[in-house]
Amino acid sequence: MYFVGTQQILKELGLNNKIVTAEIFANRPGLLAGIDEALSLLEPLPVQVEALDEGTTITAKQVVMRITGRYGDFGLYETALLGILASSSGWASATREIVEAADPVPVYSFGARHVHPAVASVMDRAALVGGAKGASSILGARQANQMPSGTMPHALLLMAGDTVEAALAYDRIMPEDAPRVVLVDTFKDEAEEAIRVAEALKERLNAIRLDTPRERGGVTPELVREIRIRLAQKGINHVGIFVSGGLTPERIIALKEAGVTGFGVGSYIAAAPPLDMTMDLKAIDGQPVAKRGRIPGLTPSPDLKIRKWMPSGD
Repeated sequence: MYFVGTQQILKELGLNNKIVTAEIFANRPGLLAGIDEALSLLEPLPVQVEALDEGTTITAKQVVMRITGRYGDFGLYETALLGILASSSGWASATREIVEAADPVPVYSFGARHVHPAVASVMDRAALVGGAKGASSILGARQANQMPSGTMPHALLLMAGDTVEAALAYDRIMPEDAPRVVLVDTFKDEAEEAIRVAEALKERLNAIRLDTPRERGGVTPELVREIRIRLAQKGINHVGIFVSGGLTPERIIALKEAGVTGFGVGSYIAAAPPLDMTMDLKAIDGQPVAKRGRIPGLTPSPDLKIRKWMPSGD
């Protein structure tokens, strides 16, 4: 609201057409995301924009974007720009933590159920910037030119009444290029169900998925090792083990060592704190300015790239 008032006051004072340069910087280290969306917001405006690349690892106080133009043309957008960059960078940074812990095992973003649907696709796109191999929300994956990723919910198995019956139906109905990943913790012992499904689908089964609830101890490294050994004893060595549910970097490291071949991570990514961003005016009509505590004038930022030129005549 105060930016609306500011525009009205500056217009009354005849100052809204002054050419200013504003810099946006992060208040702590992280992984930068949201640049492309921010550029889309600024695209119709008669301003010049410099920015870092999407997916850049940044330090505290590093300038991530610089905007030059009439304050009256872009000042109103400060809140939106900071929100786009802060939220996306927070999600991307959390994903990078998970991806580094899981490496070389792939991570998929399953966080859509943990956020409002209005921002689920933005979160998934940020997770892909952070290194996730796929995302569950359709719009989020498509915005990154990927196919959405998913397996099957417990609801399908409960409705079908039997894991193998549900697996066979999934195999019969789903597109041929959809991976066959079957949830095995709904009715019986996970190792027993894994063997039943593997024997029913044979080579068409890509992986089994474990999402054992906390009420039964969750997914543990010991459970993963047992399933891996029991499958091997049956001569079943091609089936991967995909794990989801309450994963953190610490849990992922232990599960990876036990033999997990894929992770679906939701709450850790979705609940990531924003990477706080600040926008400061650093020049007005070419003269260095800054509020107290900040250094007047443009911050040396050699990694910034011109993303949008000031229109001729402006």
